[in-house]
Amino acid sequence: MAGDGALVIGADYRALGVVRSLGRHGIQVWVLTNEHRVATTSRYAHRHSSWPRGDGARQLAYLLDMCDQHKLDGWTVFPTDDETTAFLSRHHSIVSKRFRMITPPWEVIRWCYDKRLTHRIAGEIGLHQPRTYVPATRQEVAVLDCTFPVILKPAFKPDINPFTHAKAWRADDRETLVSSYDRACRLVDPGIIMVQEWIPDSGADQFSYAALCLEGHPQVSMTARRTRQYPMDFGRASSYVESLELPEIEEPSRRLLKAIRLNGLVEVEYKRDPRDGFCKLLDINSRVWGWHTLGLRAGVDFPYLQWQLIHGEPLSEIIPQIGVRWIRMLTDLPAAVGEILHGRLSLSGYLRSLRGPIEFSIFAPDDPLPALLDVPFLVWLFLERRSRRRAARSPYEDLHVRNGI
Repeated sequence: MAGDGALVIGADYRALGVVRSLGRHGIQVWVLTNEHRVATTSRYAHRHSSWPRGDGARQLAYLLDMCDQHKLDGWTVFPTDDETTAFLSRHHSIVSKRFRMITPPWEVIRWCYDKRLTHRIAGEIGLHQPRTYVPATRQEVAVLDCTFPVILKPAFKPDINPFTHAKAWRADDRETLVSSYDRACRLVDPGIIMVQEWIPDSGADQFSYAALCLEGHPQVSMTARRTRQYPMDFGRASSYVESLELPEIEEPSRRLLKAIRLNGLVEVEYKRDPRDGFCKLLDINSRVWGWHTLGLRAGVDFPYLQWQLIHGEPLSEIIPQIGVRWIRMLTDLPAAVGEILHGRLSLSGYLRSLRGPIEFSIFAPDDPLPALLDVPFLVWLFLERRSRRRAARSPYEDLHVRNGI
């Protein structure tokens, strides 16, 4: 089996897109599951096993043992979340001796993984971005020279908790800012808490530049509007995305990727600020992103193109189709209902947005089982997470929950 397959770490709908992309080209795909399961039900997933929780040493031993046991030398490893990407990059020198790596070493990935570094390098090369602060102490937060509202968010997300699970916490005044900072400090290392200028207007003014890079130079790329997300104001993930031409984010994105010297897949996220009209940098995702399968429908099959690049195959010039839509129906329905209730979207407008060409995040005619099992899996995951939180919660935390703190 040497050299002829792929390991996909993760099993959510992002991973499902990778599994289908590679499997449709006859590539053998194994899925290493974390909390999610939907990708394991794909007809293109040849085998699956559990990716261990815990520290990197345990995960590294598991990966190398699997390679020895099943003779997987030369297989390509596809991470599908930030933590797995960080793990592979930190152990790049060891893992790359056995597997083909689409993930660059840590000295590159750290600029994407840690949002403090992201905003530092963006500032150095002159990109527009929200004003961002990294206070060292509670006292600095209490006297922070900022204009409200602001948001608090973690520089990275090592664990899942109420702060890291939320996209951001909004603070409309200093009292709320300080109290939110205190809450966040009980959940994460205070050193990774960022305070950032709030960019007004709706989530519909969010855009992305997506690319496959070699040494910081995009080989193929496309731009898109992340029209709806859920929740709408601080969406944890996009729910409705449209391909479009947006040259104003292409040039700054190329400068940023060149400065980082990034290899592999990347999504650079922006939001337009209505106060000055500039698209301002929010985040960099240096792995497959939620809506990457929009590229397939638009003619840019990102995971398979990555496979071709890592195997030394030439890439043809691709011009992505404009006006293609992608939808995560499970989250887009509540997002759309919220927009309709707030008067920002009409029912007829929503129905028009469902016209083709459209790519569904889960449903595919040639692979229907994941769509049937997606909701049951998510219900199971919700119950399982709640059980773990209750088991891990201390009496001190229970007191704060009961008192609404």
